Amino acid sequence: MTLLIGAALGVADLATYSDWLKEEQRDLELQRFHSADVLSGDFTPLADEVNKLLDGYTGRLGLHGPFWGFGIASQDPDVRAIAAKRMAQGLDACLAVNATQMVIHSPYTIWDYNNIDQYETGRADLIGRAHETLRAAVARAEDQGVQLVIENIEDVDPTDRLNLVRSFGSEAVKLSLDTGHAQYAHITNGAPPVDYYVTSASNMLHHVHLQDAEGYADRHWAIGEGNIRWSAVFRALSQLESAPRLILELRDKAGIPASMDYLAAAGLGR
Repeated sequence: MTLLIGAALGVADLATYSDWLKEEQRDLELQRFHSADVLSGDFTPLADEVNKLLDGYTGRLGLHGPFWGFGIASQDPDVRAIAAKRMAQGLDACLAVNATQMVIHSPYTIWDYNNIDQYETGRADLIGRAHETLRAAVARAEDQGVQLVIENIEDVDPTDRLNLVRSFGSEAVKLSLDTGHAQYAHITNGAPPVDYYVTSASNMLHHVHLQDAEGYADRHWAIGEGNIRWSAVFRALSQLESAPRLILELRDKAGIPASMDYLAAAGLGR
């Protein structure tokens, strides 16, 4: 079974890939509404431009939420307040463009993986701080019909993020997987291979960033340029009932056609 592939695009890329998106109403993730300068300003003209460019698009639309400069489980309450404010602004942007999903970043670090269990309440404290940051956003997302999907960044143990998502007990909080981040964690930090991240998440997985890498850095290469075992990843994805949004997240958007050619030739995606 070949899976339908979408893409993460900036507003400037929408015209280039409009026909490709609309031919099968592919999933789309907008990547312009995550920065503080956009969110703190008047983004109405930008949202109007997006809505105009997406006239006739009826696929699943999401956006990458804010993440620069903060973590959702910061130990500093003032930073958590800023993070909560950014989440609210991200949901404002979702409303402006009718997005139904927003990607946010995992709070788990490599340091946490090796050190958190030195503290008797370390795991519970981290989850508690994440709840303080996201409590209002989760309640609003439920009312607004938006999923917050938590993406692995430095996560070494994929079950940490799974447990965090489960702790909310909300259909508005699900898992995201970035394949390149998982490959980095696997090769550099001894994490499981990428397909294990898929099977660990199971049907809590509702969003995937597809990018290739060699495991040393966060490359966002076209599919086929790195060393991820894509057959294993897509075999695991094909077993899911949650139908996650499969999003090509490439640093160079010109690599989208080559990535699609690679996936199509391997019988994995269309």
